[in-house]
Amino acid sequence: MIPHKYLLLIYQVPSQPSAARVGIWRELKRLGGLYLQQSVCVFPHTEALLAALQKITERIDELNGTYHLLPLTTLSEEEETKIIDGFIAQANLQYDEIIENCEVNFKKEIEFETFRENFTYAEAEEIHQELDKIQRWYERVFERDWFGAGQSDDAKKSIEACEKLLETFEEKVFLTQEADESSTSPESSEKKNHLHPRRLERRHSS
Repeated sequence: MIPHKYLLLIYQVPSQPSAARVGIWRELKRLGGLYLQQSVCVFPHTEALLAALQKITERIDELNGTYHLLPLTTLSEEEETKIIDGFIAQANLQYDEIIENCEVNFKKEIEFETFRENFTYAEAEEIHQELDKIQRWYERVFERDWFGAGQSDDAKKSIEACEKLLETFEEKVFLTQEADESSTSPESSEKKNHLHPRRLERRHSS
């Protein structure tokens, strides 16, 4: 196993206001921190993460909290394995949530709107925005997946399946809109008036 360097953050933030404490926690989770216990989290040691953590420690100072930001350069193989397994499990859990979102929410939404034959541009745009959210979600998780979690490929395949479903739905929307526009065009109305000229002649003569 190739040893890695880590950053360990131990901090305390006053319990009130609670929004500030939650904000620190949310920001550390957004960066991909692995919590070893309450208010103790570890990160891979990169320049980008170090800079981000230094900004968070400034925020902790502003909240009258305390912290220790410590480099971890030497770990036993056992501890190294625990940390890596923790990061992989954390990433896999997030990939599983993405897969579930694709299967339970996105896929069911398209099936429902197809059943209703709700082939409108507005609906297609709304579904497209949902897919954009899922794709951005995957990109954030993948960016924090430092050790190659196995569920990454499955999550990507689920997103690709969603993309194909959306393409099919948008094609139906396009065909529906095209048919509607054709049926209401001036040329279409003129053609309808010339479909039965004899019937029109009879109407005028009567």
